[in-house]
Amino acid sequence: MKRRKFIKNASLSGLGITIGGSLKSCVETSSDEANVNKSKAQLPLVVATWNVKSATAKAWEVLTKGGSALDAVEEGCRLEEANENGQTVGKGGLPDRDGNVTLDACIMNAEGNTGSVVYLQNITHAVSVARKVMEDTPHVMLAGKGAEKFALTKGFKKENLLTDASKKAWKKWAKTSQYEPIINIENHDTIGMLAIDQQGDISGACTTSGLAYKMNGRVGDSPIIGAGLFVDNEIGGAVATGLGEEIVKTVGSFLIVELMRHGKTPQQACEEAIKRIVQKPKSNYKNFQVGYIAVNKQGEIGAYSIHQWFSLTAFQNGRNQTIQSDYFNKNS
Repeated sequence: MKRRKFIKNASLSGLGITIGGSLKSCVETSSDEANVNKSKAQLPLVVATWNVKSATAKAWEVLTKGGSALDAVEEGCRLEEANENGQTVGKGGLPDRDGNVTLDACIMNAEGNTGSVVYLQNITHAVSVARKVMEDTPHVMLAGKGAEKFALTKGFKKENLLTDASKKAWKKWAKTSQYEPIINIENHDTIGMLAIDQQGDISGACTTSGLAYKMNGRVGDSPIIGAGLFVDNEIGGAVATGLGEEIVKTVGSFLIVELMRHGKTPQQACEEAIKRIVQKPKSNYKNFQVGYIAVNKQGEIGAYSIHQWFSLTAFQNGRNQTIQSDYFNKNS
């Protein structure tokens, strides 16, 4: 199922039921009541941007078998990267304006280690290459041909990522070659995933083929630690989706974790991060989307976006549901 076809009639209260009241408590209770609810959070858990139930189910399977949060987010993201019908992540992703499918991804573990790849071509599983960068090199980020060469030395298969469907869509676009951000369509979607395992450790991953028909060489927020993803195992984690340029400018995921460090709930932190974007002087926020999800160490979840119809999928307490988040621009 494509990520835009989430459950539009879901609500925050529905998510509260799904994840033991976590998100609902962040929005509706006092700080003292929220502290009581924290003790009731159930682990493990998985959350991800958009309607990716198959991906969260895969991650949940890893967790319930005693696997690490790191293994869970990698396996969950890999499933979407292999989904050729998605057109936003991995194989089948929509290309840049020159017809090249280029992938960006990052991953971060509970120890604060991270790996990233940018402008990766011809390799489906960018998230796994990012993990290899983290574990097998002294570096944080590899780019372009260097990232591809490294992946091949690690046994990754070289393949053409431009499917017939994506090629057809690109040729149709090329007839006019017009580009402007369009809110909530698939070519702005990213899978960002956070997990807490049975040991209480947090890891996260983010992977995307980036904006469709972007300028050749463009890189967004998804592979940038602190922008598209940030994890602090003592506090929590956050991931982003939407127009990456705006997320990078405010270092959104890092900001959310720091706000949680200073006492805000995941919901409050996500809302503040969105406000930092929309309240900038001369902000053009009505013309683009940004959405955040976050978890804290206690297993509470937050989600917020600029515009409506941003969704997250949460797998907790044995239930896997996609829920529409609250949003800032309710008059749009």
